[in-house]
Amino acid sequence: MHVNSVSSRRQLLKGSAAAGLGLLIGFHWVDKAAADAAPVATGSFAPNAFIRVSPDNIITVISKHTEYGQGIFTGLATIIAEEMDADWAQMRIEPAPADEKLYGNLRMANMQHTGGSLSIANSWMQMRNAGATARAMLVSAASATWKVPASELTVEKGVVRHAPSGRSGKYGEFVAKAVALPVPTAVTVKDPKDFKLIGQYLHRIDSAGMVNGTTQYAIDRQEPGTRVAVVLHPPRFGSTVKSFDGSVAKAIPGVTHVIQIPTGLAVVADSFWTAKRGRDALSVVWDDTNAEMRSSSDIAAEYRERAKQAGKPALKEPVGDTEAALAGAAKRVDVTFDLPYLTHAPMEPMSIVCKLTRDSCDLWSSTRNLTVDQKRAATITGLRLDQVKIHSLPGGGAFGRRGPSEVDYKAEPVAIAHALGGDGVPVKVIWTREDDIRSGMYRPMTHHALEAGLDAQGKLIAWRHRIVGQAMLTNGAADLPYAIPNLAVETHVMTSAVTTSPLRSVDHTHTAFSTEVFVDAVATASGQDPVALRRALLADKPRYLGVLNLAAEKAGWGETMPRGRGRGVAVHFTMGSWAAHVIDVTAGPDGQVKIDRIVCAVDCGIAINPDVIHAQIEGGIIFGLSNALHEAITLRNGKVEQSNFNDYRILRINEIPKIEIHIIPSMESPTGVGEIGVPPVAPAISNAIFAATGRRPTSLPLRGNFTV
Repeated sequence: MHVNSVSSRRQLLKGSAAAGLGLLIGFHWVDKAAADAAPVATGSFAPNAFIRVSPDNIITVISKHTEYGQGIFTGLATIIAEEMDADWAQMRIEPAPADEKLYGNLRMANMQHTGGSLSIANSWMQMRNAGATARAMLVSAASATWKVPASELTVEKGVVRHAPSGRSGKYGEFVAKAVALPVPTAVTVKDPKDFKLIGQYLHRIDSAGMVNGTTQYAIDRQEPGTRVAVVLHPPRFGSTVKSFDGSVAKAIPGVTHVIQIPTGLAVVADSFWTAKRGRDALSVVWDDTNAEMRSSSDIAAEYRERAKQAGKPALKEPVGDTEAALAGAAKRVDVTFDLPYLTHAPMEPMSIVCKLTRDSCDLWSSTRNLTVDQKRAATITGLRLDQVKIHSLPGGGAFGRRGPSEVDYKAEPVAIAHALGGDGVPVKVIWTREDDIRSGMYRPMTHHALEAGLDAQGKLIAWRHRIVGQAMLTNGAADLPYAIPNLAVETHVMTSAVTTSPLRSVDHTHTAFSTEVFVDAVATASGQDPVALRRALLADKPRYLGVLNLAAEKAGWGETMPRGRGRGVAVHFTMGSWAAHVIDVTAGPDGQVKIDRIVCAVDCGIAINPDVIHAQIEGGIIFGLSNALHEAITLRNGKVEQSNFNDYRILRINEIPKIEIHIIPSMESPTGVGEIGVPPVAPAISNAIFAATGRRPTSLPLRGNFTV
């Protein structure tokens, strides 16, 4: 496959410069008109830099995406190493600084954002061209050094060879000469049939640090002289501080300040435990005028009532006449679904360090969106963007947390440091797990009301889906893949002071559950096999059919199940990738249900690293199991009832069933795998329970709403 990096609308800006003795090569796709208006001076850096090659033969990849355990460092390094014909042992990686012009996500309005399973998808050709260009320059440098044609040179594992003369040299030997060469404006990337690293089970590039404890997360960061702050947040969402007495807190040795900030009251001290003791001693009167005072049951009841009314159409164009088709249907099927608030609960709680002076602001953070955080810090401090520097650190999990919509913990240390006068003494804010579970960001609770119409032959002719929640969360419902002649999707957006944020797989955490369980309900009503019905409705969707058929085949769909056992299926498209799960359950004589086996088929295009894909899909499945079986944030009179893992129950290791993952072989461009494993889990379990017991769970979590 030949890919030209120059098109009528885009070009590869060129430029090179020496960084010490290293070769720094920069690449960035830009609009041609913009490039013509602001040409890059000869010999200068291009507006992006992804590769650094040093004389010691180490190749360092600069990652514009943040690592949270999802394996993106390994994926990006693999793409670069492949195109450079490098040795995996010589690869290193480091996070990029905050600069959206240089490191923007090409599929997210160029914000420097990690999320949406877009890291590989938006970096694929960018990284390939970067690696191919670096290789071309180093080969040209070797050609000039040895005075032989470049066409006679080969590269293997980072070593350039000239077979006719028997000469060879490592990449590092040609750095000095390569610096002076012009960056080519067009390169040829490899044909996938020639890949040597992509598709292989390479060890993770960052695993050693995680194993030996040298990897530093945000909560580990300790600048010299750091003050630690904890924040007392309102017990109800929307409450504000009416009055407070900080005298008892300030009397505790080591407590230096009690400061009111937009999110609550910050206690600053010489250590975390001292700050926490000070916070516990605060006396506060809260103003609940604008607070959420309802309980979860009250909100759910309101949602159910609202779903009885027509909502705002979510489809761009109407599909048929759903109301007329439902009215004339020979048979109608209706099911409602209820899903709770969920919290992300990453293993590393929220933490960030801020060092503020009159003319600079340094942040040490494991943020998913450097662009938003940089701009927010500049707004709070009054500094210019170029005066705000973010030192990106790995995150101990995210699952949608640490994202761009959050104005809570990431603004707090900047506000505190600013209130202290920007004296240059670092401020480190630490949230306890209780802080995050009680005062954090949540996947919105939702209610779904679905109704279908069948004709006299049992054919599905109409489908109406109403969604009620705090946000217009319709992906997975408004883009339903099934061929239905009359389709309507409607939404009711409700208001609440409860703070919400995307959770892993975003809308699909609830739309997949409602749609895929409902498809099974339609199959039952029409007397059809659930897989057969899906095949008929997906006849013109080959990639859906690919994962559905593979999962069904590997799971043994159609086999007769013993009494008390059931097998359920679900298929879904999430963030660019397709997955189907077939799940087996056993219903015991005591009414308990055990998850026995999960078979997953996934289509994510070219598999960069199958081992990372397996890990991410397994992690997503386990995350989905935990959501489905246990997790729920509930409110009582506006206050969150959960506090930590003792009452926000997550999946235990002994509950994890056998998991089989099958990757569809593909030459399509790679897509994301961080989220696709989650959505099909809950509906496949519900469908399996119905197959085993004849009862169909439609509310989550299953424990508490069903005997499991």
